[in-house]
Amino acid sequence: MPQALAVQGLTTGHAPFVEEARSRGELYIEQAYELYSPENHDAWRRLFGRMRPHWEQYANDHFLRGVEALNLPPDRVPRLSEINRKLQLLTGFQAKAVSGYVPGFLFFDCLKRREFPTTITIRPVNRMDYLPEPDIFHDLAGHVPMHTEKAFADTLVRFGDCAHTAVEMTADIKDVRERTLRLTNIIKAMSRFFWFTVEFGLMRGPAPEGICAYGSGLLSSYGELQHAIESEEVQRYPIQMEWVINQGAEIDHYQPILFIVDSFDHLFELVDRLERWMREGKLNNVAPGLPEINEGDLRSFMGCGTSRVTPL
Repeated sequence: MPQALAVQGLTTGHAPFVEEARSRGELYIEQAYELYSPENHDAWRRLFGRMRPHWEQYANDHFLRGVEALNLPPDRVPRLSEINRKLQLLTGFQAKAVSGYVPGFLFFDCLKRREFPTTITIRPVNRMDYLPEPDIFHDLAGHVPMHTEKAFADTLVRFGDCAHTAVEMTADIKDVRERTLRLTNIIKAMSRFFWFTVEFGLMRGPAPEGICAYGSGLLSSYGELQHAIESEEVQRYPIQMEWVINQGAEIDHYQPILFIVDSFDHLFELVDRLERWMREGKLNNVAPGLPEINEGDLRSFMGCGTSRVTPL
């Protein structure tokens, strides 16, 4: 590996190895572990060290057991190969290194295959609190411990099934405008549901608060995890399908509305219902608003996941 690359590390926004892979249209890549700089490992150490007490206070028990089962190192960026050896034995899931943005259908199709697209860069030490794009701490420390829990892992696979159902249901629509509109609404509904569950979900938990976090966006955010559980500014409601699929999802501030599931079995049943509502046409005309569905996501569904979409 060229020495110039090794010096620069794998810092989000400043990672020549990843940027060159993107320029070649390579979505799935190697972790290139030798490129992590001392500063990269220090960023992981700081993030892990300050999150651990918050996890113990606010995270659900399955997440905490997942952190232990995977033996996430507290002092260095983990090797995906080490994590995957343990994860494979538990639920069959694997963390799959990617160069960045994964088009919507390809992302859900990975889940169906029990693969989780994982960013390999890590945020710089001067941006520990907020980064708009995922990094390896969000993906590996926020998401992957939950993949050790069978019911949750099976739920992710069902999300993948839903994406295939969306393609199947719209494949015979000849009018391009109608098919585009139909898919845009379905993808928006799926994205909102995923956002308010897998990314920012709350679950019934022990007293005193009576709730705990399982969403990765919360479990990888030092500030928002405590805010989500304790702040009086947050509205917390038992999850309702008709509400969630019509609720706008914004990424640039703490979430003002969060939804609570009873258990992972409950979440699995909800994804079953999401697919059923899709087949019944109840996702064909959801409320406008965020998230906006970008062209890459739409093309990935229109092409049944086979289109050559270049990652952004």
